[in-house]
Amino acid sequence: MGDQGDVAFKTTGSRWLLPVSEYFGFPLDQVNFLVCQLFALAAAFWFRLYLSPGHASPLVRHAVATLFGISFVIFCFGWYSAHILIVVLASYLILINTDISNVHRNSMMTAMGYLTVCQVSRVFIYNYGILSTDFSGPLMIVTQKITTLAFQVHDGMCKKPEELTPEQKCLSVTERPSLIEYLSYNLNFLSILVGPCSNYKDYIDFIEGRHIRRRLRRHSGTCNGQNGYDKTPDPSPLNAVCCKLLVCCGCMLFFLTVTKSLPITYNIDPYFVSHAPFLTRLTYAFFSIQAARPKFYFAWTLADAINNAAGFGFMGMDDNGKPSWDLICNLNIWKIETATSFKTFIDNWNIRTGVWLKTVCYDRAPRYRMALTFILSALWHGVYPGYYFTFITAIPITMASRAVRKSFHHYFLCSKGVKLVYDIITWAATQLAICYTVMPFLLLAVEPTMVYYRSMYFHVHIISILTAIALHHKHKLKDPSATAKPCPSSSPSLCSPQCQDAHANNNVKGD
Repeated sequence: MGDQGDVAFKTTGSRWLLPVSEYFGFPLDQVNFLVCQLFALAAAFWFRLYLSPGHASPLVRHAVATLFGISFVIFCFGWYSAHILIVVLASYLILINTDISNVHRNSMMTAMGYLTVCQVSRVFIYNYGILSTDFSGPLMIVTQKITTLAFQVHDGMCKKPEELTPEQKCLSVTERPSLIEYLSYNLNFLSILVGPCSNYKDYIDFIEGRHIRRRLRRHSGTCNGQNGYDKTPDPSPLNAVCCKLLVCCGCMLFFLTVTKSLPITYNIDPYFVSHAPFLTRLTYAFFSIQAARPKFYFAWTLADAINNAAGFGFMGMDDNGKPSWDLICNLNIWKIETATSFKTFIDNWNIRTGVWLKTVCYDRAPRYRMALTFILSALWHGVYPGYYFTFITAIPITMASRAVRKSFHHYFLCSKGVKLVYDIITWAATQLAICYTVMPFLLLAVEPTMVYYRSMYFHVHIISILTAIALHHKHKLKDPSATAKPCPSSSPSLCSPQCQDAHANNNVKGD
């Protein structure tokens, strides 16, 4: 009885599914989340087939998407869902009433400030007994959307076109949204629980029925409507959805069979730390971190499938002439697992958050862009000390990774065999560095993080800092004129407006 009461107490949302939770032995908050996402998947198919732009007006589609989304957060989080509604409504008032020259700053301070206050209270409420799916998750998603839209409105209504980058110009919004558009964008059932954060213009195109046609025209290289695509049915997302659901099933199976047998907390078990050899501890840390990823793969891939099932997320036709539904994809599992650099891993993990950080911080910060971006990322994730250990540790590792690649990569391109050896070594180094970096993110608190760092002898900190310093000094000794030559491939003028428009949503963070 004590365990059942504990589960019920920790769940802030509906308890209707408590018998299901007890039967399968899963926490009730996870059961509520999974049921809502499965219902969202079914609703997404219905939304595309029976509430398509040809059958319903944009107002109806906005209203239904919003009502479903609000219902989901109330079901999952109970009265805590009020936090999400409050920050969305407050941010809309700011967007409508604030001077356009300051709307992006005020929206950022309001959304991030409210999120931080909720994150601090969350630490005290749960006292590190963090729930898998508490209300801060949707709050983090709407924070991304609120700030993204505010910056895009500022770009479209305050800045001159020549002051914007091609990507900012493409995504700029030239008029303030109506209340129903704003609520639908932030609270729609497709992305309210897990995301991802999409661009406002893409979402409005989806609601109003222009999403797929516009991207088909871009693929054809013309916008005159005479390319043949207007005469064919919209590509079906069914194959993409089925493939992503298969990935979800595989991730769920892996989680149930492997992940639970490799608990993260064993890395700081006193007996294990004091008696196991260093290589044994390093190996266990590596495999336990690898085993922790599938739960993220499952949540993000399912969210992507839900958006696709509704007809949202169409990127265009790929090189083989097949439809691609990865516009708002949040990860690339293959590139994550085979990453040979720290940047490659980051660029393919939680992609839409990376795009958000690039859009609102990295591309706009006058200096210290990388450090400020990592700090914003840490603040957005929460106030648990482990988050800050992770993001601060990532800074010297990123610098060292760049320096090593710049200094030595070209030496290993002479043959495929040598390149393969280089790739294997850099893959192992990257995966071990990722393991070391994200461990505090999962341990959360200061004491277990320090236990882990001491058990690893701080080796990644030491190696990365020394490498970054040594190679930075080496590059400074080189002829400055060697780095002053313009790189033709990086010149924006060589990329046609059509190319820039087609790739405006590429998930590439600043190098």
